[in-house]
This record gives sequence, structure tokens and C-alpha cells, in this order.
Amino acid sequence: MGYQTAVVGASGYAGGEVVRLLDEHPDFEVAYLGAHSQAGAALSSVHPHLHRGARVLDSNDADAVPNVDVAFLALPHGSSALVGLQLAERGMKVIDLGSDFRMDTPERYEEAYGSPHARPEALQDWAYGLPELFRDEIAGSELVAAPGCYPTASLLALVPLVAGGVIEPTEITINAMSGVSGAGRSLREDLLFGAVDEGVRAYGVTNHRHRPEIEMGIERSAGRAGRVTFTPHLVPMQRGILATVTAPVADGVTRRNLQDVFRTAYGDEPFVEVVDDPPQTRWVVGSNRALIAAFLDERTRTAVVLSAIDNLLKGAAGQAVQAANLMFGLDETAGLPMAGWMP
Repeated sequence: MGYQTAVVGASGYAGGEVVRLLDEHPDFEVAYLGAHSQAGAALSSVHPHLHRGARVLDSNDADAVPNVDVAFLALPHGSSALVGLQLAERGMKVIDLGSDFRMDTPERYEEAYGSPHARPEALQDWAYGLPELFRDEIAGSELVAAPGCYPTASLLALVPLVAGGVIEPTEITINAMSGVSGAGRSLREDLLFGAVDEGVRAYGVTNHRHRPEIEMGIERSAGRAGRVTFTPHLVPMQRGILATVTAPVADGVTRRNLQDVFRTAYGDEPFVEVVDDPPQTRWVVGSNRALIAAFLDERTRTAVVLSAIDNLLKGAAGQAVQAANLMFGLDETAGLPMAGWMP
């Protein structure tokens, strides 16, 4: 029998992906599935693609969750803080896929979300769960906050260059595109097929909550303050993120220098691959991989870095399971898909 797990918020897209990965994991066993409005329903009613669909969804309440080795929280913003702390107080490891514990200070949290944190003193107890940048912190922590999908793609494209002094960290621009599953499963008029199909739109212009998180990640991992202009876009596809990151380069930097920085940083990383050609989201969908390509605009002396991930895997569920592997001292790649699907 493997480590016992609970998935709270199992009815959503990210929660369903966590269940799918854990069901195939050699060392984890799903012992509890929680949901809110779907509590009491069979798993097959919300995720008909998953096997063992007769399992019944229980409550998201912390009191209903049995004592397990690790709980994965796949809940909307503001819904996981109390649940996560209650489970932690019972001695469980907790991985929060939501946004409640991602920020490292109350000030950053309020800047990102516009209101004070309910338990600001607890923020410092949670490791930031991006393994390629914070592996040691994750492995030594009982509590992990998985990064947002946009920050994952962006930070993987930025941190090695900032840490190496290759780019100017106060003039960073990120234009990122995401599939509609990044908005979650809630019924919203602006996410209906007729509102999304055959169109691309920007949202959260100048004030998206992931911008402070990206700046935090740069400072914490590269040791230098970053200033970012971040513009996300919704595109008519189910899943995937492509982030285009630009910043001025230091004197004398060549494209080869940019590529070498990334190959040095990620040469031993199982889930990050540096490629020569611009990556496409369809190359990573269904996998826990990130593809990075670096270019140099010689005319403007600007680095152009492209980063592609699956928002539901490397940007959410896959990254959470990757963190869990580290927390339990397991093979970091266990239970995680290395290849996606095409066409």
C-alpha cells in the first residue's frame, strides 16, 4: 500500500488531473475525494474519462477528510486557506494548488489580491512549489503552495537570465496566451463557446494577480528585484500556455550565450528542455514538460524567450505531484507523463 492521499476539490479540472495522476502513481493511493456542489455524486458524473468512476465525492470540509499522508487542495482562490491550515494542524502534509499561500508576505498578497490575507502569519510556512527553482525548500517542507500556471511558464523563462546578469530585470515584458481550462470549470458567460471561439482577447491588463507573483519569484530565486509588464490572453483552445518574454540584454550578449545559460540551468532537469525552434503548446499538452527557446533580436538588443507548458499539468496538477515526490523522497519523475499527445 502506498502513501494515502486526499484530493479536496476533485471535481474541477485541476483536481481531476490530480486524481488521474495519483491513480497511475506507483507510490500514492487516493483515499478521499472532496467536492463542493458535487458532493454526493459519483466521480464519473464530473470526470467520465477517469477509471473507477463509481467512487463517490465527499465534502471539501476539513473535518470530513480522514488522516492521510498528504492532501492536495484544488480549490478556488480564498477557499483553501482555512482547510489547508486545519489539515496541517492535524499533522498532514498539504499541497495547495490554489493561490492562498503563494505569496511570501502579507503586503505582496494584498497587492496581488486586493484584500488582506486571513492568516498572514502562516504565509512564511509554505514553500513555493516550483521544483526547478526551489527544490531544496520543497523537499524539506510539510506545506507547499504550487505556483500559478502563468508564473511557472514565465519564471522558467526568466530566472536563469536574471540570475546570470544577462538581461535587465527591471524592463521585462511578458505576453502570455492560455487555453480556457486555465479559468477553471465554473460556469461563466465570458467562457461559453460562443464568447471564446474564433477570438483572442487580453484580460487583466496592467493589473493581473500573477504579475506580483512573477516579480516575487524573480526576487526569491534570482536574488534581484524584477519589474514586469504582464499581459495574459485567452485563446480558443482547451489547454496549454505559451509565454513570450522579452527584456534588454547586457552588452556583448549573443543568442548562443542565452542558449548556454538555459542549457546550464536546465541540463539535468527531467521536465525542462531547451529547444532551438519556437515551441508550440501542442508539443507539451498532456505532459509535465516545459519547452524553452531563446532568441536575440540584434537590432533592438532584446532577448526573446518562448516558454510552453500544459497549464493543467506543469502549471498545476503535474507540478503538485512533482512536489509531492520531492516531499516524500521519491523519484521526482514518478507518475508523471514525459510525453504529450499529437495531433
